Amino acid sequence: MKLIQTKDAVGTVLCHDITQIIRGVTKDAVFRKGHIVTEEDIPVLLSVGKESLYVWEQEEGILHENDAAEILCTMCRDEHMNRSGVKEGKIELTAACDGLFKVNREGLKAVNRFGRMMIATRHGNVTVRKGDKLAGMRIIPLMIEADQMEAARRAAMEATGGAPILAIRPFVHKKVGIVTTGNEVYSGRIADTFTPVIREKVAEFDSEVIGHEIWNDDNEKVTGAILRLIEAGADVVLCTGGMSVDPDDRTPLAIKNTGANIVSYGLPVLPGAMFLLAYYTVQEGENPRTVAIMGVPGCAMYSRRTILDLILPRVMADDVVTADELASLGEGGFCLNCKVCTFPNCGFGKGM
Repeated sequence: MKLIQTKDAVGTVLCHDITQIIRGVTKDAVFRKGHIVTEEDIPVLLSVGKESLYVWEQEEGILHENDAAEILCTMCRDEHMNRSGVKEGKIELTAACDGLFKVNREGLKAVNRFGRMMIATRHGNVTVRKGDKLAGMRIIPLMIEADQMEAARRAAMEATGGAPILAIRPFVHKKVGIVTTGNEVYSGRIADTFTPVIREKVAEFDSEVIGHEIWNDDNEKVTGAILRLIEAGADVVLCTGGMSVDPDDRTPLAIKNTGANIVSYGLPVLPGAMFLLAYYTVQEGENPRTVAIMGVPGCAMYSRRTILDLILPRVMADDVVTADELASLGEGGFCLNCKVCTFPNCGFGKGM
């Protein structure tokens, strides 16, 4: 690449797009990379403020921005993503299916630490739908050393264990069981308004409700209901009611007594502090089956977004949630209850 005066550029090959920006009208290339400059092009180039140009001059070991963007794309993209063409040295990725968007943060930082290249993504651990934008990437200069790109690739692969930096976990068909608890609901003194909310939440995913039981605050009966739903084939069991610390709230004990592994009871999230997540292993020959059991606090019945909206997508994508990840929810775990809710395009739950 070499710099020349525009008036002397006839016959040379542009090594980058020439962009014209007219506020509120257009932002696009008037000439693309690879264009051979003609005499008629000179006034146009001058009109967009180009008194000088970078034109192509091949150098050993130097990559053009478009070629470097291709390398970044290869580092990032998994099989569930579509890519754009290269435009002005940039490639963007979009979702090819519905699923859970994952970002390997260490891999992302490994590349962005180099400083002469960048990958920008939306937040990870969020639901994306087919066609949603995911990320964009490019180098900062017009040219970059090939060994710099190779060093970045090695650093990213070391951080990710060889996997792409970005991934989509497609949602998996789930059979769902619901256990509604509470003396007042069981006796018919009040209507069950919680179960319709749960049904609405799971309906956002590829799921079917295979069973629903209502019990009073008897932990042994609730334990039995959970186990029956699991035996019937439930992949997910959601328990509503009885999740607080009152004497009659027995649902956490009921879940514990199933023998499930409790990941956490009580999380740094508002609304949703009294949430419980557990995993139950069903031994089925050589292929054990894992069932997610969730104790859902009462706030999910009336709050627009709660901890359930953060955990449910991960469960529906078979993405195991760890206690360390749940602890990290303290940063971003406070919902601002905005008048116009934009979740998941907001800060709620983005610490995980």
